[in-house]
This record gives sequence, structure tokens and C-alpha cells, in this order.
Amino acid sequence: MEQAAQRSSTIVASTSEGSNLDPISRVRKLLFRQMLVGIKDGRFFLGNFHCIDKQGNIILQDTVEYRSIRRSSPSPTEQRCLGMILIPSSCRTSCHVDCSIEEQLSLIQLKD
Repeated sequence: MEQAAQRSSTIVASTSEGSNLDPISRVRKLLFRQMLVGIKDGRFFLGNFHCIDKQGNIILQDTVEYRSIRRSSPSPTEQRCLGMILIPSSCRTSCHVDCSIEEQLSLIQLKD
């Protein structure tokens, strides 16, 4: 029960100077974890993180798309299975990863 309470979603922040992990190590920690990515048109994609390129494009595996049926209301939502997709960095508005609190602290460096 406590373990379930400690699991939450976190925004994946960009790496900053002074971090004890280099960017490649941070990305390796994210491999094959569930990631929720929001894009500009209001859709969300939930899938397993597969990779990211130098431009920031993300590839997700076993992805499910969630979108609002009515534009005036955020619910009800419609979903469909997509498989493997590429999400361009220019379309992305949010990116969340399911991980423990300890992992959140190692992925995000808090600024004073």
C-alpha cells in the first residue's frame, strides 16, 4: 500500500548544470517506463518510452491515444490503440513518467 502511495507521475525536466548524472544516464533510466505525453491539439499519448533523438522527438511503444470527443469539455474521452509512434518535440506540451519519489528526485534537479 505504501509503495503504491509513493508512485506518482512527474514532469521530465531538462538537465541542468551541476547535475550528478549526465543526460544519457538520465534517459537510460527512463527506458521502457510508461510515459504520458500531451500535445498542442489536446490529445494525450500513453505508451512505453523507447527513445529520444537529438531534436527531442520521442518514440513510444504500445501507445494508446486519448482525445476529447467534445471540444468544449475535457471529458468524455475517446481512446484508440496506435502501437509505435513518434511525437515531434514541436508538438509536445507535457511529458510525465511514472516513477517513485526517489527516482523523481534523481531525474529532476531542484533549483534554489
